[in-house]
Amino acid sequence: PFEGVAWTPRPPQAPPQGCFTCLAKPPALRQGSPVLSPSSAVYLMESKSCKGDSLRPAVPCKHSVEKKTMTNPTTVIEIYPDTTEVNDYYLWSIFNFVYLNFCCLGFIALAYSLKVRDKKLLNDLNGAVEDAKTARLFNITSSALATFCIILIFIFLRYPLTDY
Repeated sequence: PFEGVAWTPRPPQAPPQGCFTCLAKPPALRQGSPVLSPSSAVYLMESKSCKGDSLRPAVPCKHSVEKKTMTNPTTVIEIYPDTTEVNDYYLWSIFNFVYLNFCCLGFIALAYSLKVRDKKLLNDLNGAVEDAKTARLFNITSSALATFCIILIFIFLRYPLTDY
């Protein structure tokens, strides 16, 4: 069955044009071409008279057209004005952390204030509102307990326990 067939290397071709996506996938067969069985594939071997594979047509790269249209990409950043309405209580948390850090409540309030700022940058409005409520609660608690302790200290300094 192999009489008259001589194997010859293909001539060097120019590098294929197109993107990696088009080159990685083999092009589809023509609609009118018959489906080949493994036994009939023997007759498709290249001989000296064969000029190329006639079953696969040259298909232009569809991705190069898309690349030409995207020569000047732009970035659009949407700014939502309603995220600026969420108060993060940052300065109050710093004050509580530095001066009135009763049982580390000022530190916890500061941590939640930073979480509010992060969630505002990520446009997570619901999470920012919840963390802002928690930061406010810890700030109120820290301020109230520290103020109460300071008042107690002044009372005991003014009226020592030895008088009773």
